[in-house]
Amino acid sequence: MISDTDILLRLTVAALLGSLVGFERERLLWSAGIRTHMLVSVGACLFMIVSAYGFQRSTQLPHVVLDPSRVAAQVVSGVGFLGAGSILLRGGTVRGLTTAASIWAVAALGLAAGGGLFFAAAVSTAIILGILAGLKPFERAYRARVQSCSFSFRCERGAVSIEDLQKILRVRSGQIKRVHVTPADDGGDETFVHLTRVSEADIRSCASRLQEAPGVHSVKAIRKRQIGEGD
Repeated sequence: MISDTDILLRLTVAALLGSLVGFERERLLWSAGIRTHMLVSVGACLFMIVSAYGFQRSTQLPHVVLDPSRVAAQVVSGVGFLGAGSILLRGGTVRGLTTAASIWAVAALGLAAGGGLFFAAAVSTAIILGILAGLKPFERAYRARVQSCSFSFRCERGAVSIEDLQKILRVRSGQIKRVHVTPADDGGDETFVHLTRVSEADIRSCASRLQEAPGVHSVKAIRKRQIGEGD
């Protein structure tokens, strides 16, 4: 059996490492913040301690065989229900996946601290923080280039055909996902076109080109949010 000092050290390390990850989520105003991550980490640490050392007397009895890893193994699946609570679906946008993953990772930190693997827990914390905070600018830069956008514009009847759209917008045919033309009451056409994998600059230039196209009277652009954006 480990000493009380060792138990205190492991629980404290688990709380500290969990708070570091929780602070990164807290500063972005996510529902699962410092307290949630600390509780998950400390709880997982305690489960690991109980699992590894709580049944030592029982294992010393004759004809008793216990697997001390079984309790800790249930943390991996059990924490998934807690992470699912941070995932939200708003319209067509899924939010909270990264926070759910951070809760799952913090549980692993707690298990590592509870098992006395302090170096592994500390290095993993640094890597997790690097993923959450360090990769955010690169992720935003990539998402800025792969947005989806819809254009709605009025034009004279037959002034802009589907074949003309690709030339006007200067995009690849695969980027045009949907085109819908509806006859308007004023004798013109109401055209809706949906583009994918376009950047902010592409959206602005496409709107400008449509405005300048012959027979086009008004253009409205709607940028779509990407799945997981702002996570």
